[in-house]
Amino acid sequence: MRNLFFTLSLFIFLIQEAYSISGGLRDSMEMSASGMKAQTKRMQVISQNIANSESTGLYPDQLPYRRKTIIFGLTKDKKKGMNLVKVRKIDVDKSNYKIRFDPDHPAANAQGYVLYPNVDKTVENMDAKEAQRSYEANLTSFEISKNMELKTLDILR
Repeated sequence: MRNLFFTLSLFIFLIQEAYSISGGLRDSMEMSASGMKAQTKRMQVISQNIANSESTGLYPDQLPYRRKTIIFGLTKDKKKGMNLVKVRKIDVDKSNYKIRFDPDHPAANAQGYVLYPNVDKTVENMDAKEAQRSYEANLTSFEISKNMELKTLDILR
C-alpha cells in the first residue's frame, strides 16, 4: 500500500512538473511568435518604402511619398504575466526630401527641381536584413521550445 501511495504521489508530481514546464515552453513559443509577427510587419513597411522610393508627385506642388518607420513596444499579457512584442505605431520619417534637377518632369517646380521621397534603398536593405535575422532567431527559439515540449510529452508516455 505504501509503495502504491508513493508511486501515485510521484506520478502526480511528474505530471504537475511536466505541465509547468509545458506552460513555460508554450509561453516562450508565444513570445517568439509575437517577435515573428512584429518582424513580419516591419518587412511590410520596408517593402512599401522600397516600392515607393521613386514615387514623386504628379504636379509641382504635390509632395512625394514619405518614408514610413515602425515603432515596437512591449505589452504586458496580464493573464500570463509576460511581455510580448507589439507594433506600437507606424510613423513617417520627417527628414528632408531628396531634390533632383529634372526640368522635363511633370512635378518639376519653376526652377526645374523635383522632390523625391526620403527613402534610401541602402538603409531599407540593411533594415530588411536585420528584420530577417531577428525573424530567424525567433523562429529558431520557437522550434527549440516546440521540440522540448514534444520530448517532454514523449518522456511522459
